[in-house]
Amino acid sequence: MSEASPLTLPDDPKLAGNITHFARALRRAGLPIGPGSVIDAINAVTAAGFSNRQDFFWTLHACFVTRPEQTRVFAQLFRLYWRDPRYLEHMMAAMLPAIRGVQEDRPAQPAEKRAAEALLDGAEVPRPDQTAETPREETMIEVDASLTMSRNERLRSLDFEQMSLSETAAAKRMLARLRLPIKPLPSRRGIHAHIGRIDPRRSMRLALRRGGEIHELAFRKPRPRYPNLVVLCDISGSMSQYSRMVLHFLHAVSNRQRGGWAQVHGFTFGTRLTNITRHLKTRDVDAALAAAGSEARDWEGGTRIGASLAAFNRDWSRRVMGQGAVVLLITDGLDRDAPAELSRQMKRLQLSARRLIWLNPLLRWDGFAPKAQGIRAMLPHVDSFRAGHSIASLEALADAISRPDDQGEKTRLLARMAG
Repeated sequence: MSEASPLTLPDDPKLAGNITHFARALRRAGLPIGPGSVIDAINAVTAAGFSNRQDFFWTLHACFVTRPEQTRVFAQLFRLYWRDPRYLEHMMAAMLPAIRGVQEDRPAQPAEKRAAEALLDGAEVPRPDQTAETPREETMIEVDASLTMSRNERLRSLDFEQMSLSETAAAKRMLARLRLPIKPLPSRRGIHAHIGRIDPRRSMRLALRRGGEIHELAFRKPRPRYPNLVVLCDISGSMSQYSRMVLHFLHAVSNRQRGGWAQVHGFTFGTRLTNITRHLKTRDVDAALAAAGSEARDWEGGTRIGASLAAFNRDWSRRVMGQGAVVLLITDGLDRDAPAELSRQMKRLQLSARRLIWLNPLLRWDGFAPKAQGIRAMLPHVDSFRAGHSIASLEALADAISRPDDQGEKTRLLARMAG
C-alpha cells in the first residue's frame, strides 16, 4: 500500500491558510469546491509563485472554477478577499440599508451581493449606529421607514442578475406561486347549455319522445378550448441567470392543475435546440431542472438563434403548435447568425403561433435601443415585446397574454428603427 506524498507548502504558511479561507468563501457563494481543489490550489501557487497578481488570479481560477458562469463570482470574491480596501467598504455598505449617503451612488454589479454575503457569512454586519460614536453636539436624524417597500415588493422589482443567494431562493418561492392564466378559446364543437344557440338535432330528438310535438327547445354553446403554451428559452452565457428563473416559473406553470393550458411544452436553445418538456413534468423542481440541464449540453455556451428556430420549425412546429398555441420566446436577441435567415425563421414562427411574445431582459435598461442586428431582424415578427428580468415583469406577462392587442414596447422600438 503506497503512502501519500507529503504536501509541499509555500514558504509563508499564512498564504496556505488564506487560500483555504478563500476557498470556503467560494463554497458559500455556490462553487462546488472540495478539499482536493484546495490542495491543488496550494500546490499550484507553490509552483507558479506569488510575485504577479494576474498569474495568481489565473492560477486559483484554474483550480476553483469549473463552469463559465462561476467566473463572475470568482472574480468578485478575488477582488474583495485579496485586499482591495475601497471595494471592501462598498461591499460592507451593500449589506446595510440602501440609504443615500451610506454607500456609493452606483448599482451593484452582477454577483457582487452574492460575493459579499459569502465572504461575510457568519460575521456580524455593523449597523449604522455602530460604525462610529456620535458626538454629543451632532444632531440625530430619525428616518421614518414606515412607507418604504417591503421585502417582497423589493424582490418583485429586483433584477434577477443582481439577486444574492438568499434573494434568489426567496424569488424562486415567489415564482412557484405565480399563475399564468389564459382565457379559453371557442371551438366549433358545442355542449348542452340552458341558454345559447338552438340545437336543432337535440330539439327534434326531444320532440320524437313526445309524439313529434315540440314542447321545449334545446340549446348549445361552443365548447371551451384551451391552447398550448410553448416556451423557447435561451440558455446561452448572457442569459444564464434569467433562464434559470424563467425555467422555475415554467415548471410551476406546467405542474399546476387547472392552470388554463392544454399542454405546456418547453425548449431550450443555445447552439442547438433541446426539448425539456418531459423533464418539466417531474414534481420536484430541483430534480426537473437538473435533468433538463444534463440534457441541454449547450448550457452557458454560444447563441445560434436562427439555427435553433429553424430546427424547431422543421421538427416540432406541427407537433406542438396545433390548436392555436401561444409562444413565449425568452432571449436577448444577441445572435451572430445571418440576420436574413433569422428574420425568415421568426416570420415562420409567428405565422404558426396564435401569439408570439418575446421577453427580453435587456429591456430593463431605460436607454435600450434596437441596435443589434439580431434584435432588428426579430422585432418586426413578434406580437408583443416585453421585459423579462424580474418577478414583476413575469407578473405583467399574465395581463399581456390575456390582451390580444398588447404589443408591449414593440411599437415604440419599431418607430426608433424607422427613424
